[in-house]
Amino acid sequence: MLRIEVLFPEVCNLYGDMGNIQYLKYCYPDAEFIETALTEIPVFVTSKVDMIYLGSMTERLQEKVIAKLSEYKSEFSRCIDDGTVILFTGNAYELMGAYIEDDGRKIPCLGFFDYYAKRDMMNRHFSIILAEFDGMELVGFKDQFTMSYNNSDDTAFMKIVKGEGWHDGAAFEGVRKNNFFGTYLLGPFLIMNPGFTKYLMRLLGDESPTLAFNDAITSAYEKRLHEFKTKSVIK
Repeated sequence: MLRIEVLFPEVCNLYGDMGNIQYLKYCYPDAEFIETALTEIPVFVTSKVDMIYLGSMTERLQEKVIAKLSEYKSEFSRCIDDGTVILFTGNAYELMGAYIEDDGRKIPCLGFFDYYAKRDMMNRHFSIILAEFDGMELVGFKDQFTMSYNNSDDTAFMKIVKGEGWHDGAAFEGVRKNNFFGTYLLGPFLIMNPGFTKYLMRLLGDESPTLAFNDAITSAYEKRLHEFKTKSVIK
């Protein structure tokens, strides 16, 4: 039986990110979904899970989540090295970098990668995203007060076709190491990208993945893909 751990869903649930988990529940009705509260010890610390998910949160909450996960950094590192499927969406992506810069203050992060995020609460960045990953086209939205810098092309998740990457002018977005994927893209990313969802399902050991509501989400994806290719990028 698959075991999927959802970290801190009571607070890390902005922009409809929990739609990713709701959709996986339809795809895997027999899987065990473990919702770990911010006050609890994550299950991945003491036992094996097949997937870990963390969604968007407020800027203020980021520091609390960083402090929490810092207690279990070695166990989380082991999960990455062992190939556990991990997906961080929205500003959860920032936690894996070196630090977040905010008005001259540096907030230390988990430090798994060398990139850092620079926060500017007076400027909000929004854009639609069209990108490429492993031969497939990905779509999504970004809505944030931060951009990331000092990223490495070698650990990029996706190549930008339209929209903003890590920062203005960047050709790539997100981060990947083994089966860890982090992206600024928000909301129900898995619903919006059925091809990538199948990709994750294969990483979970599903050799012939079947998507819930396949016809509906595929049709919606194809329509959105066409719109994103023809619409101007909003910034």
